[in-house]
Order: sequence, then structure tokens, then C-alpha cells
Amino acid sequence: MEHGGLAVDIIKRNGRRPSEAFVREKLHDSIVAACLSTGMPVGQAEGIAKAVAEHVVGWLRSRPEVTSHDLRRIASKHLRAHHPDAAYLYEQHRSIL
Repeated sequence: MEHGGLAVDIIKRNGRRPSEAFVREKLHDSIVAACLSTGMPVGQAEGIAKAVAEHVVGWLRSRPEVTSHDLRRIASKHLRAHHPDAAYLYEQHRSIL
């Protein structure tokens, strides 16, 4: 499925669930949530999420499919450059819940 100019399938964690199409807004929203969890202002969180999503989309352009783990790893790497605490929360989302 194509979304935002990309046709990338995301293979879900451990292959237990069916793959799904990459949705940029879903990535953006999850990064914003991690940023807001640190007490960051909304505008700053939105700006960082936009920048990180741009990096991830660039990385995805040459890939027809990726794992959700790889997607999260790449997003975390770029988020860490902007805000290490938000990156930690983003990386640990499954452990924290």
C-alpha cells in the first residue's frame, strides 16, 4: 500500500500480526507522544517529530519492507540527536507499559 509517496510494508513484531502499510502520521504521532512525555512544549515536539519523520522516510525510500523493530530503531537514532530522554522513552515504549 502506498502512503505519502511510499509503498513500504511494516512487518510487525515477531511476525505475529499481519504486516501493515507504513503511515507517516502514525510515526509522527508516536514521536510527538514520546516528546510530550518528557514535558516538552507541543510546538517543539511537533517540530522534532517532523524532522525525525523526514529522516525515516528518506531511509525507507529504498526499502519495500522493514520490520517494526528496524523502523523504531532508526527513528530512535534520529530522535536521540534532538532529545535523548524522548528517544529513551520512544525506545522503551513496550517495557514502560
